[in-house]
Order: sequence, then C-alpha cells, then structure tokens
Amino acid sequence: MRQLRNILTGVLLAFGLLMPVIVHADSIPASLNGLETDLDSIAQRDKVTSAEQKENTVDVKEIVFGHIGDSYEWHITTWGNTPITIPLPVIVYSQTTGWHVFLSSRLEENGGSYEGFSIAPSGSKYEGKIVEHDAAGSEIRPWDISITKVTLSLLINSVLLLVIILAVAHWYRKHPQDSAAPGGFIGFMEMFIMMVNDDIIKSCVGPKYKKFAPYLLTAFFFIFINNMMGLIPFFPGGANVTGNIAITMVLALFTFVAVNLFGTKTYWKEIFWPDVPWWLKVPIPMMPFIEFFGILTKPFALMIRLFANMLAGHMAMLVLTCLIFISASMGPVLNGTLTVASVLFNIFMNALELLVAFIQAYVFTMLSAVFIGLAQEEHKVSEKK
Repeated sequence: MRQLRNILTGVLLAFGLLMPVIVHADSIPASLNGLETDLDSIAQRDKVTSAEQKENTVDVKEIVFGHIGDSYEWHITTWGNTPITIPLPVIVYSQTTGWHVFLSSRLEENGGSYEGFSIAPSGSKYEGKIVEHDAAGSEIRPWDISITKVTLSLLINSVLLLVIILAVAHWYRKHPQDSAAPGGFIGFMEMFIMMVNDDIIKSCVGPKYKKFAPYLLTAFFFIFINNMMGLIPFFPGGANVTGNIAITMVLALFTFVAVNLFGTKTYWKEIFWPDVPWWLKVPIPMMPFIEFFGILTKPFALMIRLFANMLAGHMAMLVLTCLIFISASMGPVLNGTLTVASVLFNIFMNALELLVAFIQAYVFTMLSAVFIGLAQEEHKVSEKK
C-alpha cells in the first residue's frame, strides 16, 4: 500500500507540473509571434539607426578633395537637400564624333551620360574627368578644353587683377608727375608696387632689372590675388587656383624661359665649362652635368613649393572645420570641446594663411628674380695696377 501511495503521489505531482504547459499550449504560438514581432522591431530600429547614421556621417575625404580638386561645376551651397551649383561649359573633341559643347548639367539630367560622354567614376585612372568609351568598352580621354571651376576662377581673378592695375595706371595718366602723392587705394598700391620693384626685383636682378620688372610684378600680383581669393569661402572665391599644380607649372615654366632665353654667355659658360679643376670636367663631365641638371631643378622647386604650401593650407583648414561635424555623435562635452578648439584653430589658420598668401608670392618672385639675376652676370676682367 505504501508503494502504491508513493506511485500515485509521483503521478499526481508529474501531472501537476505538466498542467501549466498543457493549459498554456495554445498560447505558445502567440508568445512566439510576439517575440518575433519584438525582434523585427528591434532589427528595424537598428536598420533605421544605421541608415540615419550613414546619412549623417560627414565624408571628410569628399569635402576636402571636393574643395581642392577641379570639377565641371561650381558648387555654391546646399539649400535644404537641394545643392545649388553653377553648371560650366564642357568643350571636348572626340576623334570619332568631333566637337561637342554642352553644359555639365546635361550629364546629371541624363543619368550621368550625354552624347556618349560621362565622368569617370572613383577608382578609374581618369577619375573625375570627362571620358568616352570605345567599342571594347574601354575608357578614352577626349581632347578636353572645358571651362572648369579652376579655369573660371582663374579668369575671374585675372580680370580682377587687370581692373586693379589699370585703375592705378589710369590715375597716373590723368595726373602729372609733379602732382601730389595719391592717397587711399591708389597710394596703397603705389607703396605695394614700389616695395616689390625696389626690394625684390631691383636688388635681386641687378642693373638690367627693368627688362624683367613687368613679368616679375605680374607674377607677384597674380599669385597674391589668387592666394587671397582662395581664402574667401563663398563665390567667386574659394577655388584653390595656386594649389593646382598645372597653374604653378606654367608659372615656373615662364621663369625657366626668362632665365635661359635671356641668359648671357657667361651664364652658359658656367654651365658647360664651369671654373673648377679640370678633372671635374674631363674625361667625365661631372660638374657640367650637375650644372645642367640645376637648370631643370630650379623651376621644379618653384613649382612644388608654391603648389605644396597652398594645398597644405587649404587642407588643414578644411580638416579642422570637419572636426565639428565628426565629433557631433561623440556627446555634447567632447563635441563642444572640439568645436571650440576647431574654431580657435581655424581663426589661427586663416590669419596664418593671410600671411602665407603674401609670403608665397614674395618667395616665388624673389627666387625668380635671383635666378634671372644669376643668368645676367657678365664676365668681369680684373684690372692690373
């Protein structure tokens, strides 16, 4: 009897434990459905958060290289979600279809391609440039003389330079030489021009400075105006003209021509037969080779110095500005601290870039004048008593 009672007690206990499961068996699918719904909502929330995070993330690379690089349109600002840009004329010549002239906005209106031309995507060797495709699908670069952002800024700054210089010249044509000294802007420009002419050109070139003064003055004010316009953050400023190596290359090429085209016989003698021990010239022309190599390194140094300094300044200011947006998701304390630091450093960098804008124009003009002056040396014959 005791065993039977123990068996019945065990059966009743097992039945009691299974009752909640049996009673709630119908509610299990509902619970699972609720759990699945919760998981779906969490996943959806995570998905939205990721999308929003991606949308709100600042692409520093795109901002920096979009500013310092060239493009076929000029981005002014973004109003809401609408970018405000100035479409620029695309002028290309294809070997198969000839000349094509259209606005860059046509590319966006037609899905990125117009008349067989498109902008090369990221990763291409022609990235950001107009290309066409041959029968095999390979990218071909047409002859491109489009008015790009840097080209338009170069034209605007050149017109501004002409207006300033011609306004000064007009005042001097209207006033006799013995009239009172000009004041205001004309007086400031007279002081500026005389400083460059007397302190840089005259002292570095030497007695023949008047022949080269027009070019050197033009080079100085051209670089200075473009440097200053590049610091203005809104249209028509903001383009990185002197940070484009093609511009600095042309300026260095002009100096190269001025140095070597007008070089004296003494200058060329010092290159091909310098005044050094004979064993440095024959049988191995080591010194003539070094001197000839120096002809090429001088303009190369001018080109890289101006390009690198202006490019680095623009990149530093843009990266400091982007710190505000990068730290936006790091909390109010860190974001506020980095925002204050970014603003202070940007004020400092802008003040420094104002100084650099003048210094780079000064250094380029001074080195060009020194190179030209070295090429104007004449052979001096010592007099015997």
